[in-house]
Amino acid sequence: MGPRPTLIYLLRHGEVLHAETRRFIGHLDVPLSCRGERQCAAQADALQGVTLAAIFSSDLSRARRSAEIIAAPHGLIPVETPALREMSMGRWEGLTADEIRRREPEAFADWMARVGEFPFPEGESVPDLLERAWPAFASIASEFAGHAVAIVAHGGTNRALLCQALGTPLGRLLGFGQDYGALSLLVGPEPWKLGRLNERPILVEAPSGEAKRSVS
Repeated sequence: MGPRPTLIYLLRHGEVLHAETRRFIGHLDVPLSCRGERQCAAQADALQGVTLAAIFSSDLSRARRSAEIIAAPHGLIPVETPALREMSMGRWEGLTADEIRRREPEAFADWMARVGEFPFPEGESVPDLLERAWPAFASIASEFAGHAVAIVAHGGTNRALLCQALGTPLGRLLGFGQDYGALSLLVGPEPWKLGRLNERPILVEAPSGEAKRSVS
C-alpha cells in the first residue's frame, strides 16, 4: 500500500455584503452577508465526513469568518495566513468595472487582454500574488503530507494556486470557476491532480423574509 494522499480542500469565502454591486474588493475588508454565512454552513455540513487535520484562512474577515464556520464541526481553530490574502487591486478597489472603464479605459482594456500578468495600478499582478501565496500553500502541503486540510481564501488567490499546482498558464486562470462559498479539491503529493472544482454549496430554502438563493 502506497502513502496516503494529501488532500487540500480549497474554498472561496462566502458571499459578501453588497455582492450584487460587483465591485473590485481586493484588500478591502468586507464582511460576509447572511447568505454567505449560510453558504459556509452548508459546506461545513458537506465536509463533516472528512477528517481535517487543520484549516487555514486569509486574514481578511470574509475568509476568516468563513473558515470559522467550516472549522466548527471539526473542533478546529483556523490559522490566519496573511499570504493567502486576495490580490491587491490598488486604486481600483471599491470600484465597479463600468467605473474603471470610464476612468481608465486603456488600462482596463489592458487588464482584460492580459489578466494573467497585468499589474493592478498601485496594486499587484497575479505573479506578485503567487510569489507570496504559493510558498504558503507549499508549506501547508508539506507539513500535512498524507492528511486532509482546508484552505479558505479568495477567488484570485485560489485561481492562481490552481494554475500553479496544475501547470496551467496564468492567462487561463479565469477558466477555473470560483463562486462564493465554492469548494475545489487538490490531490497530492505532486504532481497535483484536480479532484473537484468549484462545487457550490447546496442551500436549503431561505427562511421567510430572507432572499432566496440566486445563481452567482
